[in-house]
Amino acid sequence: MVTAEAAPPTVSGRNGRRPVGEAARQLELVRTLGRGTSVPSIADEIALAVAAEIIEGRLSPGDDLNSVELARSFNSSRTPVREALLVLEREGFVEITARRRPRVARLLLSEVRELYNLRAELYALVSRAVVRTATEADLETLRGHQRALEDAAADGDVDRYFWINVQFRTTEADIARDATLRRVLDSLGLRALQLRHLSLSQPGRLEPSVRDHARLLQAYEDRDAELASALTQSLVRAGYTAIERSGWTGEEP
Repeated sequence: MVTAEAAPPTVSGRNGRRPVGEAARQLELVRTLGRGTSVPSIADEIALAVAAEIIEGRLSPGDDLNSVELARSFNSSRTPVREALLVLEREGFVEITARRRPRVARLLLSEVRELYNLRAELYALVSRAVVRTATEADLETLRGHQRALEDAAADGDVDRYFWINVQFRTTEADIARDATLRRVLDSLGLRALQLRHLSLSQPGRLEPSVRDHARLLQAYEDRDAELASALTQSLVRAGYTAIERSGWTGEEP
């Protein structure tokens, strides 16, 4: 269950103890949920914490969300908890029905396939735009993310790898400088994050992902739009294949 005031998770890696993608996680969740205030409310904190629990697989589809326990964890009344869960319901992350506890929403495999097909096409457009618009400074930012991906994969740290991977994709969308495309990507919201984490958490996924990102970065450096587009679609669809092989159905077990 979510706990309040938790310290940033750390790992002992080659570069000492450090946060597990904490900055990337916080920035992406705040951005996706549109919580841009400088001082987050209790409801914001609860929404962000529950979202992270779902995305990182500590809460599974169909799990109940106990409002009383959440309120106790955050030393709050149940009103901020209700506000937080309504935010997550609007994102399609939580189901709230009469006469039962809120629960983590389910997503059928057919819906996952549709979402991944859409993401593959959208990120192909992003990659073409990156080839057109990326400056040397932009490419250096992506190189920094790639080095961080390699480090996380070497440590076998799935959570840290995932949030750096998200940061890589967010940076690509920034570099594309296409506000409409960015809004469409953002509309996929937390669901896409949940599924991407599930995909990367499957055995043997990190090393191929690192190699594929390295090839994509090389295509950007070579200004090869066709190759970059094809590599991006391959990356996204490999994610769907991993979910399909995991046995995900989104239905009652």
